[in-house]
Amino acid sequence: MYRVLVTEKIPFTDYYKDIDFIYKPKNMDSHQWLMESINDADGILITLSDRIDSEIIDAAKKLKVISTYSVGYDHIDVKYALSRNIKIGYTPDVLTESTADFIFGLIICIARRICSGYETIISNKWEYRWKPDFMLGHDVYGKTLGILGLGRIGHAVMRRASGFDMNVIYYNRTERDVNGHVGLNELFSRSDFIVITLPLNDETRNIVNKDLISKMKKTAYIINASRGHIVNEDDLYNALLNRDIAGAALDVFDNEPVRADNRFVKLDNVLLTPHMASASYETRRDMANLALKNLELGLHGLNPEKYVNI
Repeated sequence: MYRVLVTEKIPFTDYYKDIDFIYKPKNMDSHQWLMESINDADGILITLSDRIDSEIIDAAKKLKVISTYSVGYDHIDVKYALSRNIKIGYTPDVLTESTADFIFGLIICIARRICSGYETIISNKWEYRWKPDFMLGHDVYGKTLGILGLGRIGHAVMRRASGFDMNVIYYNRTERDVNGHVGLNELFSRSDFIVITLPLNDETRNIVNKDLISKMKKTAYIINASRGHIVNEDDLYNALLNRDIAGAALDVFDNEPVRADNRFVKLDNVLLTPHMASASYETRRDMANLALKNLELGLHGLNPEKYVNI
């Protein structure tokens, strides 16, 4: 019987009869619990909220596999884990389409002020049946979409943009076999909507800063459903406050969860969502299945179906 620590309850664990799943107590800090419990664990099943550092890895004497219920793995000390011959599984691909759907939802909502319209009604501020200048936003159709990082999700966003007859350009560290590759400065100066789909690493941390934001059109928007630390929040906040750009739609932040007293909440040109881009029933089901399959393979000494190898 394998012993596996689980930080958040996910479905389908009952199907694995040779695994003893041990769940974190509800109100206990995950890092503390893992430190206290990991000594004789064969595997851990975690989420992106759980930080797996060298301290936890050193405390594990039998650990074979880390399976994370996420597409990102920047919360894991990957190099150190691999140096200890611990396999790392993650869940890409299965959330690509739902995340791209959500990103396009953010584009439409922020550009056409859909959420602002809802707020206008529930706050009883709809005073006229119709006025020419009431609730004006910007069209999405025919505009230039700039994709920062053309991976799986970036490609899926690009496909959706074709339905809106958008002109799509992109920046990627290595040019892809599709038209539209431009330099980073050109991406920011030409785009009406900039969608960030980069992974977080040392090269991408704070890559979107005041230097790039200053090149944007005053009518342009930033959409980030990737990782918060890719955007310098101070620089973005100042640009939004001064209306140097039209707005931003943010699903990810430097520090999560975000509370109602967050400075971005006070701005009227921002759309905020609580890190929910992959939050569909179908996608979370598929993520759970893949995370468990990765875990099972790793426990048996095999490479997970989707594994990290750097």
